[in-house]
Amino acid sequence: MVVSPLVWWLTIGITVAVLLFDILIIGRRPHEPSKREVSVALAVYIGLAIAFGIGVWVFAGHQYGTEFFAGWLTEYSLSVDNLFIFLIIMAKFGVPKELQQSALLVGIVLALIMRGIFIFVGAAAIEQFSWVFYIFGVFLIWTAAKLAKEGASDEEEEFEENRLIKFVEKRFPATAEWHGSKIFTTENGKRVITPMFIVIIALGTTDLLFALDSIPAIYGLTEEPFLVLTANIFALMGLRQLYFLIGGLLERLVYLSFGLAFLLFFIGVKLILHAMHENELPFINGGEHIEWAPDIPTLVSLGVIIGTLVITTVASLAKTGLPGKDEKPGVKSL
Repeated sequence: MVVSPLVWWLTIGITVAVLLFDILIIGRRPHEPSKREVSVALAVYIGLAIAFGIGVWVFAGHQYGTEFFAGWLTEYSLSVDNLFIFLIIMAKFGVPKELQQSALLVGIVLALIMRGIFIFVGAAAIEQFSWVFYIFGVFLIWTAAKLAKEGASDEEEEFEENRLIKFVEKRFPATAEWHGSKIFTTENGKRVITPMFIVIIALGTTDLLFALDSIPAIYGLTEEPFLVLTANIFALMGLRQLYFLIGGLLERLVYLSFGLAFLLFFIGVKLILHAMHENELPFINGGEHIEWAPDIPTLVSLGVIIGTLVITTVASLAKTGLPGKDEKPGVKSL
């Protein structure tokens, strides 16, 4: 897939423009969004993603179009699982509801920057070393086993502060008072950090850990850095709206971890088979390609992804049921 520098810069420029518009609007009026507000915004982002995928299909061919949709759906499904951790972080730090949208938006901006770095590092590694697919594949299978084990456990997941958060809390003077969406304020003539600063670090570093799973996973579906980047952009753009729209539904998706574990396992196996097919390691098959190892078509992968998500959702809701009329999806106290 040939992507001109102009298209790259247009993509990055439009993404930055949308984020700036979002930040300026939300930053000026922190509030708890209504269901209608997030529904409309989410519909717009999903519509843009579908339109973009169709555009790729038309102008670059059905293969790349299928790869984009497979990557986008995978990133979106992994993002849904990540939302539960975000709910826990918000509850742990007691973030006021009217400030949660601002915290999520800044966290998403940090996530886009970090994932962009991961994507280009991954692309460089794949271009130079085809055996990196072995590492990606084994890592995803290990992650799938871990995720399935966590899904089988009845224990509630808890958020543990990482070393960076503990370092910041220990070394920097802080205030326990919230000052809107500000990350710094002045108390008694001294500049201090606010709880919003800590929450943003928590969200950003948590998403960085999520990227360790999602970036190898999407490279199992497409090797095109442009498609990897755009799939991540569209998935993250709608993450904030998903947080407010389906927060109350997350606990009903009881089989989500199993569904995602299966997807990661499937993509991990796909990566290993691809690595075997392209094998160049001298201690495996004498450095020759393993011809019997198949390359699973992307269309098959897309079918597996859609089928898994549908079965997981239907099975979960069949067990737990839909929300009652008086119960509104959204952020709940944990």
